[in-house]
This record gives sequence, C-alpha cells and structure tokens, in this order.
Amino acid sequence: MKTVNVGILGLGTVGGGTYKILDMNRELIEKRIGKSVKVVKVLERNLERAKSMGLTEDQVTQNPDDILKNPEIDIVVESLGGIEPSTSFMLTAMEHGKGVVTPNKAAVAAGFAKLQETAKANHVEFRFEASVGGGIPALTAIQEALAGNDFSEVMGILNGTTNYILTKMTDLGLDYNDVLKDAQEKGFAEADPTADVEGIDVANKLSILMALAFDHYVPPTEIPTVGISKITMDDIEAAREKNCKIKLIARAKRDGDQITYSVKPMEIDNAHPLAGVSNEFNAIYVTGNAVDELMFYGKGAGALPTGSAIVGDILAIAKTL
Repeated sequence: MKTVNVGILGLGTVGGGTYKILDMNRELIEKRIGKSVKVVKVLERNLERAKSMGLTEDQVTQNPDDILKNPEIDIVVESLGGIEPSTSFMLTAMEHGKGVVTPNKAAVAAGFAKLQETAKANHVEFRFEASVGGGIPALTAIQEALAGNDFSEVMGILNGTTNYILTKMTDLGLDYNDVLKDAQEKGFAEADPTADVEGIDVANKLSILMALAFDHYVPPTEIPTVGISKITMDDIEAAREKNCKIKLIARAKRDGDQITYSVKPMEIDNAHPLAGVSNEFNAIYVTGNAVDELMFYGKGAGALPTGSAIVGDILAIAKTL
C-alpha cells in the first residue's frame, strides 16, 4: 500500500485536531482511499505537547525547512495562522513540489492570486476548504458539485464568536460587554476579539467566497466592513418588533457586471433560514441559476470540525498522487 507522507506546520488547536483525526480514523482512511496517510514531521516548539499526542521526538522539528524542503513529504498542512510567515511557507512548499492544505483565511484572502498561480506553476494542489466555515464543506461544493451554476448571490454567517454574542443578546437580553466576557471565558472569543467583533475575520472569508463563486477577487481590506461592537439592546429590540434578528452578515450579490459586497450587521427576517443559525454555528447561503438556493450549516470552528475539512483536503490530494 502506498504511503502518503504529511508534514504539519503548527500543532495548536487546528493542527492538533488534524493529527488526531488522521490517527483515530487511520484504518477507515486507508480503506476509503487505498493509501496510508502518515504524519512524518510536525513543526512545533512545545515538544511535550507533541509527545502527549503520541508523536515521537524525531517527528518534531523547530526548523520549517525540515518539512518544506523534505523530499519525502508529499503534502504540507499550514496551520500557524497569520499572513506571514505562513504565506511564504506555503509558497516554498509548493515550489518544492508539495501539495498544500490550510485553514488560514487571512493568508488565503491576502495572497489568493499568488498562491493559486504558484500551485499551478508547480503542478501541485492548493486546497483551503477549512478557511471558510470550519467543518462546512461549502468551498468544495462551489468548486465541484455546483461548478455548473452561474452564482448570483452568496451570503452567510461566517463567524462563531459574533453569532454567539448576538444570539445571547437576543435570547437572554444580555449586554454586549457581558456576553463578550462570557464568550472569552468559554473559549469562543480571543483575549483580543478585534478581528472577530469588528468583522475583519468575516471580510477575509467573504473575499475567498467571492473569488470562488464569481471568479472575482476583492482584497478583504477593500470590502466595506462594520462589526457588532456598537450593537445595543435597543437595536435588538427594534429588530424584534419587525419580526427580525440582527446577524453579522457577509453578502455579495452580482447583477450583470456589477458586484456589490459588504460585511455588516443586518436585520434578517425570522422566516429566513439564516435567522435560525444560533450560537457558534455558521451558515453559508448561495444562489445559483440551476440549483436555486442552498444553505450549508455547521460548526464554523473548533479542533475536530476544522480538522475534518483539512483531512478532507489532504485525502483529496492523496488520491491524485
């Protein structure tokens, strides 16, 4: 049986979840793709953390080149986060003939064209399903199962932190600052929640969705973006009186040659499917001229949901090797 060797950059929440899935579902994976998928090297500073997950000392390195330039490694998973050095690492891996998988929405959105061009030039695959919606397989669906559609609209709830906060404000009548503190204590919000609550994270994801659905790239910094930090209970109540809920919505709509796009809090009618998406869950709602309206729903973050999408991308590449 052929063995496909994988290197993981970063063994944090997402990288660790990816390793765990590959390990616990090893026999199932071998049965399904007819190949063995083996993590042979991880980039991780905390050796004890790696050992606690079952990795041996010789599988752990602090030198990226041990993975990026290792001729024995077929696929590199970049799960470090941030734009740099992550983007440079991915480009180096591709230039050395390796398929690349990442959940890193900031890097994918910022360097979309360069990453795609480098993958094509080096005849390798670049996959990033987990960068939008965690475990929700919407990107693969848009690029494959729905590829015959002319999309007119894509919109969604793409951030679990903000959706959790708005849900608690709506359902429990809690103040924004109180819910934010609760979200931080439960691990749904970072110590510095700016990227989430000000919509920056969502703008990255909308940039990626537009590039795939409309073949039109817009840098996330050029997407009009408003977060939820100014939402008050008065706003929540005003929406309720209209039979609506306030949600942070990423939306892009095409009308002929014109595309409008934004990230902002919107009043969503309670009859709309997105109004029922609560707490840390995400949803992506697309409209195509053949399929009409579809909604993809699920957990938009977390070690195993996000790891699930990463492993799916790994296996998709592994099948082609």
